[in-house]
Amino acid sequence: MSTDDLNLEGVERLPLKTFTEKAYLDYAMYVILDRALPHVGDGLKPVQRRIIYAMSELGLSALSKHKKSARTVGDVLGKFHPHGDSACYEAMVLLAQPFSSRYPFVDGQGNWGSPDDPKSFAAMRYTEARLSPHAQLLLSELGQGTADWVPNFDGTLDEPKVLPARLPNVLLNGGTGIAVGMATDIPPHNLREVAAACIHLLAHPEASVDDLCSHIQGPDFPTEAEIITPRKELMALYRTGQGSLRLRARYDRENGDIIITALPHQVSGARILEQIAAQMNARKLPMVEDLRDESDHEHPTRLVITPRSNRVDIPGLMAHLFATTDLERSYRVNMNVIGLDGRPQVKPLVQLLTEWLSFRTETVRRRLQWRLDRVETRLHVLAGLLIAYLNLDEVIRIIRDQDEPGPALQARFDLTPAQVDAILELKLRHLARLEEVKIRGEQDGLTQERDQLQAILGSSEQLRALVRTEITADAEKFGDDRRSPIVSRAAAQALDESALIPSEPLTVVLSRMGWVRAAKGHEVDAAGLNYKSGDGFLSASPGRSNQQAVFIDSTGRTYALAAHTLPSARGQGEPLSGRLSPPDGACFVGVMMGAPDDLYLLTTDHGYGFICALEDLISRNRSGKVVLTVPEGARVLPPVRIQNLARQRLAVATSDGHLLITALADLPRMAKGKGNRIIHIPSARLKAREAWMVPPALVAEGEALQVVAGRKFKAIKGAELEAYQAERGHRGQKLPRGFQKVDALICVIP
Repeated sequence: MSTDDLNLEGVERLPLKTFTEKAYLDYAMYVILDRALPHVGDGLKPVQRRIIYAMSELGLSALSKHKKSARTVGDVLGKFHPHGDSACYEAMVLLAQPFSSRYPFVDGQGNWGSPDDPKSFAAMRYTEARLSPHAQLLLSELGQGTADWVPNFDGTLDEPKVLPARLPNVLLNGGTGIAVGMATDIPPHNLREVAAACIHLLAHPEASVDDLCSHIQGPDFPTEAEIITPRKELMALYRTGQGSLRLRARYDRENGDIIITALPHQVSGARILEQIAAQMNARKLPMVEDLRDESDHEHPTRLVITPRSNRVDIPGLMAHLFATTDLERSYRVNMNVIGLDGRPQVKPLVQLLTEWLSFRTETVRRRLQWRLDRVETRLHVLAGLLIAYLNLDEVIRIIRDQDEPGPALQARFDLTPAQVDAILELKLRHLARLEEVKIRGEQDGLTQERDQLQAILGSSEQLRALVRTEITADAEKFGDDRRSPIVSRAAAQALDESALIPSEPLTVVLSRMGWVRAAKGHEVDAAGLNYKSGDGFLSASPGRSNQQAVFIDSTGRTYALAAHTLPSARGQGEPLSGRLSPPDGACFVGVMMGAPDDLYLLTTDHGYGFICALEDLISRNRSGKVVLTVPEGARVLPPVRIQNLARQRLAVATSDGHLLITALADLPRMAKGKGNRIIHIPSARLKAREAWMVPPALVAEGEALQVVAGRKFKAIKGAELEAYQAERGHRGQKLPRGFQKVDALICVIP
């Protein structure tokens, strides 16, 4: 059967693109307007509004007995909110948790969760609830003509569109929500501060953000953690309605221990302990000895951190924990609400409060008008009753004689149907003479009230004054002190990895085949260690376990490894080629350790070199970095650590027996390069490898220099050593016979 054979009369036909686009947009608008975003008037999302209204309809005021939460959830789902019971109950729980809501609207009994695990609340069949006193701010004026009423989902009942909030709950409790294509994140604020800002804005409608922020210092969360966002950023946040906040835990010192007494909003103490313990297990917190949770009913938050010793830098340790755990946390702010025009919009502080004050002013006006209508109706009825009392005998006669006394009374005394109904409904006991006095007294009181209401409604200034008076009274009744202090703090910074590693003495040993290991202590016989067959000692450098070990290869490249990661000297170590990637054919020449500003002498056997700081040699790259430029045919000599640049002199010798003593300070200090000529060697002899510079030595005043030539040794000191003194770059003096083939120079302390 084809589509042409179907009877499609009366069936709307749409392109698939048009249908899906409309369906998605309808769904998006539903989620935005009827589920996820709060209204600027009462600051509530629909499910929250329905929970509070349903509880008021059940008579669950702050003075009533608690009732099972399942009763409330059932009423909400059955009458107003046809969605899942678990989602509805969770929304009710958030309204009751004092650590989630700044001013809870629900007063719960039973297990409603804890700060460590907010979702650990008991099922709704076990918990009980009623409205809190703060709910009066939303419900006290509900039956006074202040709210627009709309049909519920099945049209059998009416529900309020927006509750007549007496204070801007949209700021007091804040709110979060995720809609389609937009979200909202409004932090809670202090009631007194917000009320003061509203009063100021009523008196000064042109007030700026700076003016309002003289009252509103910033958000005020249920916990007592510090707000460390700079004042400038807070002002920008209120000016645009978007931004971010940073909250930091508070701590005290007690008998050497660190006591954390307040955590950021919605941060679990158990989670904090897990994060710190994970770092301790990974040996990244050597300065922490113990960690425990001493929280109880009297101290809801009490996390104890015990430092390893009293020499631990507590501010530095806490700064590291702030940077690496949830002890410091960032919160997004996006003041996106549904405005009075029914549209979602991100509203800055001034616009938000201005719009709420318009809502509040209109609510008060509607309440006064509702009351005025009631007063005028009652006065109208009282006027009719007074006519009846003044003509009581005739009224009684008409009622007794007439089959239809109503029209007769209406015609005789010029009464309205409402007045006639009131007269006919009078009871005999109300016909006493005193009733006339009561009517006149009530009439005088209502007349006075009517005049006052008309005066307020007829004057915008008096209306604003009434709104201001009511806000002030509510602030005094329901307000409390600020909980979240706003302080100026430096940005938290994690400790460098080296600062988290114990500083212990060790010696890094490098073998000729490029195997490395680290021996504890500085008194190590590196040459006497056990080496693999065919291998032997090449170089060693003392240092600390929290320092970097820097290696230099035959191409002039340097590499760095954390000393504490090197294998123990109990074994034969491991090859550097497993961790580093030197060029093909390159071999390692030496190892260096020390502080970042320690100086080393780098040279090649062609007689060139320069002085370099250790920090300039460190590379995080596996393939290292080129530091020493090696001339063609030259070899890199082992680096020499400089102990005292001003006191030490440089002793260099060529393999063919020339010795030169020159000032070490004359050499340039460079980060990389070839360096300057130290000793002159004829180029022909260099190319033929007939002469080259042997590894240099550094000699201080009072020290001797030992020249090694094969099995011969010669110690040179004092005036004899001065004879070899010359400027850098010279050929040097010829050594005595027998030392024409120099192998090494050694500094000797007499």
